[in-house]
Amino acid sequence: MTNKTDNPFEEPVEIDVSAPSSTGDDEEAGDADPAVLESEAVAAAQTEVAKMREAMLRMQAETENTRKRLTRELERSRRLALERVLKDLLQVRDSLERGLEVDRESATVDSLLEGQALTLKMLDKVMQDHHLEQIDPAGEPFDPELHEAMTVLPSPEHAENTVLEVLQKGYRLHDRLIRPARVVVSSKP
Repeated sequence: MTNKTDNPFEEPVEIDVSAPSSTGDDEEAGDADPAVLESEAVAAAQTEVAKMREAMLRMQAETENTRKRLTRELERSRRLALERVLKDLLQVRDSLERGLEVDRESATVDSLLEGQALTLKMLDKVMQDHHLEQIDPAGEPFDPELHEAMTVLPSPEHAENTVLEVLQKGYRLHDRLIRPARVVVSSKP
């Protein structure tokens, strides 16, 4: 009988499975033919290799499926997070749009400024809700990790390396710097 495997790199091994002839001689169990024992060992090893190969292929397929699933879930999470931010920003846009629809003849500077202040307050709330923190370091010591010095001015009233003026506020999202604050820094006179 021939033992064939699915592995194209292995040669088939001939195994004789016929019953031993009974000639009346009592053979001891340890006196088995070495060729038969060797072919049985080879067949057992081939079976074990086939099982291991199958297990490896299953593990590779499972790993690939997990990777694909995690990639899909990550992309879905990104889309949902972006959707929430944009949904909140739509309220700010609507407010700005209503401000532009105001009757120019009846609008006063005070009413326009009040509308801008309310819209800015809405935007600040959206930023706060999404953990975007404003960096406004006026009067604080200069921190190169959070601030970008645009110029240095001598100042006898302030200690050296103090932020004198904030030209543009900075922003931090979850303790990660999004934009440094652009500042004017004091120096010794």
